[in-house]
Amino acid sequence: MHKLSLADVLLSTSITPNFLWLLLNGGGTISATGCITQFYFYCVSAVSEFFLLTAMAYDRYLAICSPLHYASIMGFRLCLYMSLCSWGLALILSLVMNLLTFNLQFCGPFVIDHYFCEFAPLIKLSCTDYKAVELTDITLAIPFTLLPFCFIIYTYVAISLAILRISSTEGRHKAFSTCSSHLIVVCMYYGTVIIVYMVPSKGHNFNINKMLSLLYTVGTPCFNPIVYSLRNNEIKTALWKYIVT
Repeated sequence: MHKLSLADVLLSTSITPNFLWLLLNGGGTISATGCITQFYFYCVSAVSEFFLLTAMAYDRYLAICSPLHYASIMGFRLCLYMSLCSWGLALILSLVMNLLTFNLQFCGPFVIDHYFCEFAPLIKLSCTDYKAVELTDITLAIPFTLLPFCFIIYTYVAISLAILRISSTEGRHKAFSTCSSHLIVVCMYYGTVIIVYMVPSKGHNFNINKMLSLLYTVGTPCFNPIVYSLRNNEIKTALWKYIVT
């Protein structure tokens, strides 16, 4: 959980300050070094979030489908291993993407049609053929984005079947509340990312993509603490009292 919070903080701090500056000034400039740095940390936080959400889905899967074995399987060592793998792969993949993108030749005009240094508008500034870089990006995206998503879908299918087998209403409610917050975050994050990056861009309004990008770069990191906090009964009770009064 705190590893996901770290990814959210990294994602929001690498994008939000510059985004607010652009809003206040109606535009702005960023140095080449600043753009490279922002793109790298954006990639690290975004990719690590994919892997961390997958690890959290596995945690929920064990808690619901194998509760008797949960404590013996999901120990400190496995949690540490999954966390290190998530961040390690994110750091390596982001470095590869940075090297591929910024090895292209950029001839100008150096105007990025976006509120941060993102892959699609960056490569459009290149005066050399960027098809190979684009193909590499897609090749990397399939195993490291879609496979975790498919695994998350599998875990929730198994969890749904396990919940349906629970006889008591209270047991079903408790099992569902264990997964509901994670499922909301997964839908928000993956839903917008798939629309922006996986849906063919032909005939697609790029301004809509920019608006959708706001959901996972700014919206999701802001909503995550709220969504996960609502699992706490004390917070839910306090919120309900505030609404009623």
